[in-house]
Amino acid sequence: MVKKKKKNKGLGKFASFGVLVILIGITIYYFYSAEQGQMRGLEFGNELQIIQEELKTEQAVFYSKVSMWEEDSISKADILQISESHIVKMNEIITKYADLQIPDTFSGAVKLFKLSTESQLESDIHLINWIEFGDQSEKIRSDELLQQSFEYELAGLKSYNDAKKGNP
Repeated sequence: MVKKKKKNKGLGKFASFGVLVILIGITIYYFYSAEQGQMRGLEFGNELQIIQEELKTEQAVFYSKVSMWEEDSISKADILQISESHIVKMNEIITKYADLQIPDTFSGAVKLFKLSTESQLESDIHLINWIEFGDQSEKIRSDELLQQSFEYELAGLKSYNDAKKGNP
C-alpha cells in the first residue's frame, strides 16, 4: 500500500494569513503616505500664500508712500528712508521662498513667483533711483521691470493652478 502524504493545511492557512497581513500593511502605508502628502501640500500652499500676502502688503504700503511723495505729502528724504526699509523687507521676503518645502509638481510655480518678486524688487530699486536722481530712464526701466514681474506672476499662477489640477 502506498501512503498518501498529508497536506499540511495549517501551513497553507498560515501563508494565506501572512499574505493578507502584508496586503493590509501595504494598503495602510499607501493611504497613510497619501494623507501625509496631502498634509504637506496643504502646509506648503498655506506658507506660499502667506509669502504672497506679505509681498502684496509690502508693495501696497511702499507704493502708497511713493504716491504720498508724488503729492508732496512726504519729503524726498522721508521716501528715501522708507525705501531703504522697503528694500530690506523685500529681500527678506525673497529669502522665504528658499525655506519652503516645495513638492516637485509646484517647483516651477515657485520659481516663477520668486522671479516675479525679484523683478519687483529690481523695479523698485529703479523707481527709488528715479526719485533720488530724477533720471527719467530709471522710471521707464522700473515700469518695464514691473510689467515683467506681472508676467512672471501670471505665469506662476497658471503653473500653480495646473500643478493643483495635476497637469504640471
